[in-house]
Amino acid sequence: MIIKSLELQNFRNYETMEIHFDPATNIIFGDNAQGKTNILEACYLSGISKSHKGSHDKDMIRFGEKEAHIRTIIEKKGRDYQIDLHLRRNKTKGIAINQIPIKKATELFGYLNIIFFSPEDLNIIKNGPGERRRFIDVELCQLDKIYLSNLSNYNKILNNRNKLLKDIYFNPSLRSTLDVWDEQLISYGKKIIKRRREFIDEISGIVHDMHYKISGEKEDLQISYEPDVEDFLFVDELFRVKEKDLKFGTTSVGPHRDDLKFTISGVDIRKFGSQGQQRTCALSLKLSEIKIVEDTISDKPVLLLDDVLSELDSTRQNYLLNSLYDTQTIITCTGLDDFVKNRFEINKVFEVISGTVTERNE
Repeated sequence: MIIKSLELQNFRNYETMEIHFDPATNIIFGDNAQGKTNILEACYLSGISKSHKGSHDKDMIRFGEKEAHIRTIIEKKGRDYQIDLHLRRNKTKGIAINQIPIKKATELFGYLNIIFFSPEDLNIIKNGPGERRRFIDVELCQLDKIYLSNLSNYNKILNNRNKLLKDIYFNPSLRSTLDVWDEQLISYGKKIIKRRREFIDEISGIVHDMHYKISGEKEDLQISYEPDVEDFLFVDELFRVKEKDLKFGTTSVGPHRDDLKFTISGVDIRKFGSQGQQRTCALSLKLSEIKIVEDTISDKPVLLLDDVLSELDSTRQNYLLNSLYDTQTIITCTGLDDFVKNRFEINKVFEVISGTVTERNE
């Protein structure tokens, strides 16, 4: 699976832009705030339908314009697909696959498998549980349509339940309708918990082996799933906290509060690990996605690295670069220093200056 080309119109700081990628390694370099990350963001949108930054559609439209367009041509198992995204300030984005509009953005998942790695991902271990849940959800939603549907339904029901909890405070007669939402929340929540546990069981061995190698065969990393509530206890727990939920107007138990635990020799590295251990674990976690995708769909994902290399020491740099074999990789950096030039083969180089992309012959 590769991205063959990307066209932008009024997206971020680009008025118009067209870039043709190599199937292997692509370097995009330039000073900060020139538009390098915007290219990766457009690629990510073409696979996930949302920004990796969590930006709203209107914020990605070029200043002074009413809409933006992204066109991405991908090749998957010998077949080309055209993905078009139409961003509008005051309307839901439009998405078409091979010029045929789709009704829901979730229908886009699975066409283009993307793994995005930014400096912020190196903090996934020490930051809050929301980022670790997002790691699980982004990967599973790309690989498992059933999980995607269950998660989408769960989030909708959760929002409706929370709204109802607040409304009950002002209108107690609505309390009798709460059971309807509880039943649905439990139904979808139990499915999410089971699938997340299966996923972590799948990747735990991969993450362990990668971390063991990167750490110089010195550390045994264990990763485990920490559900906020076990699936078989969800009914009882939701009933137990009902009065609390009514008091505070929010749902206090469920998979929307899940977390992951990372331990080395029994020590929780989220709290007590060194920065080096946390970064090695984060790198292992992200690289495990490549293996999971390959095993699941019998194809390689596209790997986007946003100025990550400068954040890693030489050992982690080497391991990362050695893991990119036969995977299309698009890397942003601020300069073509000796590190990039000497460590691996570069197939295409692009320079970005003030929203203008120029292919360079290096």
